[in-house]
Parts: sequence; structure tokens; C-alpha cells
Amino acid sequence: MSGNSIFTMNDTAIVSIAHVDAPEVVPSSYFDGVLADTYDRVGGFPGMLQRFAGIQERRWWPEGHLFTDAATAAGEKAIKAAGVRLEDIGLLIDTSVCRDRLEPSSAVTVHNALDLPSWCLNFDLVNACLGFVTAVQVAGNMIDSGQIDYALIVDGEGSRFSQEATLARLVRPETTITDLFNELATLTLGSGGAAAVVGRYSDNPGSHRVVRGAARAATSHHNLCVGDLNQMRTDSRSLLDAGLQVSKMVWGDADEWGWRDADRYIMHQISQVHTRLTCETLDIDPAKVPLTFPFLGNVGPASIPITLSLEADSLEAGDQVLLLGVGSGINTSVIELRW
Repeated sequence: MSGNSIFTMNDTAIVSIAHVDAPEVVPSSYFDGVLADTYDRVGGFPGMLQRFAGIQERRWWPEGHLFTDAATAAGEKAIKAAGVRLEDIGLLIDTSVCRDRLEPSSAVTVHNALDLPSWCLNFDLVNACLGFVTAVQVAGNMIDSGQIDYALIVDGEGSRFSQEATLARLVRPETTITDLFNELATLTLGSGGAAAVVGRYSDNPGSHRVVRGAARAATSHHNLCVGDLNQMRTDSRSLLDAGLQVSKMVWGDADEWGWRDADRYIMHQISQVHTRLTCETLDIDPAKVPLTFPFLGNVGPASIPITLSLEADSLEAGDQVLLLGVGSGINTSVIELRW
């Protein structure tokens, strides 16, 4: 049974997609240097991140750069690329996992910084690494219903604070090999910002239609990856296995919709192992899966729109493009675009 896990859009499209890069490049070899004594003491080895995750480097924002700064910068780029008037944007959704505070929402800061109108509804939507994809569905429903003409979806992520805190814990003399592996996933994270303007397909020639999507949940696995900005502990192997199982569930209609023969698969960027096994499990041609994790790491919910933004110029009108990923919890989603 599929319940309400499958949806279709009538007249919704991505009008523009944009991203911003954090300026400081941090190679995995830097982490190796910091952890050299810990590796010697517990039995780890330099190059673990490259070997297990395939991540050569990631980026950091400068000290004091806020997550909302990243989201705002990406939003400015997306609005300019879309060519829409600020007064026509009726919805702003901030999908960032990283937050500068608990209250108020990140969306209000971005709303103010972009000088969006008072009638622009704004709120945060958090769904782990699937937040951006979920926001496309929410915005599309409001566009199809006639409530709004345009939505702006933004995301700003940063890994500097979390990784510095993790490194400080892992160099302590009481650190064990179990501690190292439980926190290794934190060192795969990256920083960046992304944004999209979503609007009515019929009003925006050259836009990229949102066709349909599907989602499934397996929330019995909600405790496999738990964290905040200070510490994240992850059972990486169990999380991977559970994510692959729920991905197969959501892929059930792939044959009917031609998803196995899509032109491009924009996956949530986690690691080389995750990407390889997802391709094998879903029978996806890995040559159609662009990779950004080797040089950006896992940028959370920003990773799918960042990858799509980087691929946009190579896509052709009519291409079938799938956005897909798994978020801690566990949830999985797929959205089909017709470029």
C-alpha cells in the first residue's frame, strides 16, 4: 500500500536554482594531522575518511559567518536568476538543519535580509537531509492550489563548529576506537548554501517542471543518527543498511514511471560507499550520478540543490531528472523533474 506517499504536481516548476560556496577549503589530511596521536593510540589510521567515505576535502565558513548569512546569499542569487519581483514571492521556507538559535525561526532573518513583503508567509521546515526536497513538495501544493505565485526555498549549512568540537573530543586521552567510529560521520560534513525559486510552469517559459514524487518512512530507525551542533553520534553501518531498505520501498513504482532510465540522478551526497550501494540496490547507472561529496562533503539538505545547481548547465530541455535521498530518522524521498 502506498497511502499518501505518492504525489503529482499539475503546474509547478523550479524556475531557478542557485548555490554559494563556503570559502575555506579544509582537506581531510588536516583532520588526519589533528588525530594522528589518537589513531596511534586506538588503532585508527590516516586516510580513514578518504578510504571509507571518499571525501578529500570540505569547506568551512569564516568564524562568525551565520547559517542565515549563507541562506540569504543563496536566496539573493536564486531571485536574481529567476527574474521575479520580491512582491510576487508569497512563501519563504528555510530548510536548514544548522541553526544559529532555537527561537525565532531562521526564516524570519532571511525574510528580513531579503526585504520580502509582509504578506510572504515564512517558516522553517526541518526534515534532516531531505528538508529541501520536502519543501519543494509543500511549495508545489500551495502553487497548484492557487495560494501563491512563487516560493523561495533556502538552505544554509556549516560544519566548522561541529567538526572543531568533534576533533577536540577525539584527541582526549580517554577516546576509544568506538568513540572514533561513532563520530567519524561528523567529519564528513560540509558547508554551503542553496536556494530555489519555485513557481507556476505555465507562467515561466524555460522552467523545469515538477512532475511527481514519492516518499516513505521507517521511523523505527530514529535513533541511528542523533546529534546537535556540538556532537553527532552515528551508527553508520546500520544507518546505511536501513536507508537502502527504505529506498527500495519508495522505488516500487520506478518501472511504471521510467525512473530506471532517467537522464540524471541528483542524489543526496553522503559517501562513495552509500552512492555505490544505492546505485546497485536501485539498479541505477552510476555514470548518471554526479558527485560533489569528494570536494564538498555531505552538506546536509543543501547537497541535493547544490549538486543540481552545479549540473544545471549540462542538462537539456526534456531531460528526466530525479532528486533522491535518505534523511536520518529514517525518511526517503524522490522527486521527478522534467528539465
